[in-house]
Amino acid sequence: MSFSRFSWAKYILLHGVFLVFFACKNSSLKESSQRPPNVIIIFTDDQGYQDLGVFGAADIATPNLDRLAKEGIKLSSFYAAQAVCSASRAGLLTGCYPNRIGIHNAFMPESKIGLNPKEVTIAEMLKENGYTTGIFGKWHLGDAQEFLPTRHGFDEFYGIPYSNDMWPFHPQQGPVFNFGPLPLYHNEAIIDTLTDQSHLTTEITNRSIEFIKRNIETPFFLYVPHPQPHVPLFVSKKFMGKSGRGLYGDVIMELDWSVGEILKTLKDNNLEDNTIVIFTSDNGPWLSYGNHAGSARPFREGKGTAWEGGQREPFLMRYPDQLTGGRTISEPLMAIDLLPTIAEVTNSPLPQNTIDGKSAWPLLTGAENKSPQEAYFFYYKVNELHGVRYGNWKLYFPHNYRSMEGQIPGKDGLPGEYKYIDLEDIELYDLSKDLSECANVAKDNPEIVEKIKELADEMRIKLGDSLIDLEGNETRIAGKVE
Repeated sequence: MSFSRFSWAKYILLHGVFLVFFACKNSSLKESSQRPPNVIIIFTDDQGYQDLGVFGAADIATPNLDRLAKEGIKLSSFYAAQAVCSASRAGLLTGCYPNRIGIHNAFMPESKIGLNPKEVTIAEMLKENGYTTGIFGKWHLGDAQEFLPTRHGFDEFYGIPYSNDMWPFHPQQGPVFNFGPLPLYHNEAIIDTLTDQSHLTTEITNRSIEFIKRNIETPFFLYVPHPQPHVPLFVSKKFMGKSGRGLYGDVIMELDWSVGEILKTLKDNNLEDNTIVIFTSDNGPWLSYGNHAGSARPFREGKGTAWEGGQREPFLMRYPDQLTGGRTISEPLMAIDLLPTIAEVTNSPLPQNTIDGKSAWPLLTGAENKSPQEAYFFYYKVNELHGVRYGNWKLYFPHNYRSMEGQIPGKDGLPGEYKYIDLEDIELYDLSKDLSECANVAKDNPEIVEKIKELADEMRIKLGDSLIDLEGNETRIAGKVE
């Protein structure tokens, strides 16, 4: 092929433009890949371990969450920080055992206490790193103005300040607590009061999607703590009667739809590769509500106990840019580990206050195959140390716990009655062989018992244990208002 002087000039000009364009495009791609990842945490309420298809539910269709597991990673030994609402949320957002920061059980409306403003949340940590932050759903870390999400690092809040049963129209709770109508907030203003919550899941989803679309150009942290499937159950007409597990299953299907809408929004806006999406729950099912409660099978007990059914939760995480999908990790992790993990991935500084969580990023990526923690400690009922997980071992100290075993379960929104059991001796279970915690092997493993007791004593010095009247020397106080 021969070229005239004009042809050569034209060739160089055209290919020079192409090379400049290609270099700019590569530079843009490199810049995009260096941008900190968006972070989304979807947090359900009182959901059982076995309430998703990928975790064993055969009667509830959860295609979006099943796909999230296929494209991301599944943790089979993930624990809530405590087995009840407020404490669990405090652990998730601060990276601390709830007892360290003075939060126990679930806050009642107008309780005058809440998450101390001196504690650093994931939202505050990421906001300092240039993130836009939003929460759409249930807060439950104090309903006084001083404790609302906008005082804890969130730029925007839409949702309810505490559990959806804390209102006078709930047949069980109403006559007992006599609270006023359930307030619906936008930021720090009450914009409505709710008697019918059947559209709340849809509205939370829509506002979450709008938040994503408004923040396409900047890194964002989106926290979606759904009020469902906490009783009373509500579902929109589009999912009523759709599942094989009654109203409870319908609710789970709508939550799965919500996850799907968020994932679709990420894909449509070219955000999915650089967005971390996490799905889990705050504690196990409220078993006294029978057919309006979830399933923790194969685990023992449920919400309000340190047994596996109370704190082992479904957990899924997707981050296509960094995590190889389709994997299951069996090493134990806890909600307290999320803040330091997110800090590492986003290159954000950790809080100056002491926290208990440790980054699990090496485990999640496959660089390591061990949990970052030697042991996990399970607290419930005002700083009582009930149990410790150490490797595959789970030890329980003598304590009182509630159970529905042998009791008549509740039905259609009304609860059954718990019985209370005194655990009189130390019990030890090997979770590698006994997921349901049926065979106490403490007598056969005295060396393991002694090791866990030593670890527990070390933690008691720091966080205390009211079962033995011991106050910790590293605890901090919750926030209080006059």
